Amino acid sequence: MTVDASDSAKQSQDSAPVTPSFSTQVRNFIIVAVAMVLTVAVVLGVQTQTPSASLSDLAAAAVPLEQALSNPQPTLMEFYANWCTSCQAMAGDMATLRSRYGDRVNFVMLNVDNSKWLPEMLHYRVDGIPHFVYLDGKGETVGTVIGEQPKVVMAENLDALIAQSSLPYAQLAGRTSDVEGPLDSGSNRPDDPRSHGAQVVN
Repeated sequence: MTVDASDSAKQSQDSAPVTPSFSTQVRNFIIVAVAMVLTVAVVLGVQTQTPSASLSDLAAAAVPLEQALSNPQPTLMEFYANWCTSCQAMAGDMATLRSRYGDRVNFVMLNVDNSKWLPEMLHYRVDGIPHFVYLDGKGETVGTVIGEQPKVVMAENLDALIAQSSLPYAQLAGRTSDVEGPLDSGSNRPDDPRSHGAQVVN
């Protein structure tokens, strides 16, 4: 049986491995790289959107106002509400600060939805939250910070508060959530954001 030379050449071509073209290799590399970047982005996105602390947890661990005012430690008082997006955004940082400074500073949280705190809201002129009041060991106001703040600003103020020196950021204003009608003592209207809060005890 005679084998044609063209048949043997064809058989050797069929048995040779097929190498993808350079453009196919580049395309495959780009697909793999994009898939890896997207995977990392999804993982990081899930981690950064997962809150490390909730406002309810912070409020449950807070020092009661009466106790804070009766001991010699300085106090950081926060006016907040569960619906306040700026308060929620700072919850993780506030939990970190509490764990770092909680043995030297009273962390007090007053929910503006609770009409019990209306006298304090009037006294400290709370019309946007979060509203932070720094009190010395005698209960005297030494600074007020309103709105969302970087953790470093809060930490530097706490360091100064503990050292009984002037706060570096004694009067700051950042992004807040408005409190409608905070100075209206007759706030029992059904559309008032605080009207439903009489049962809240935080």
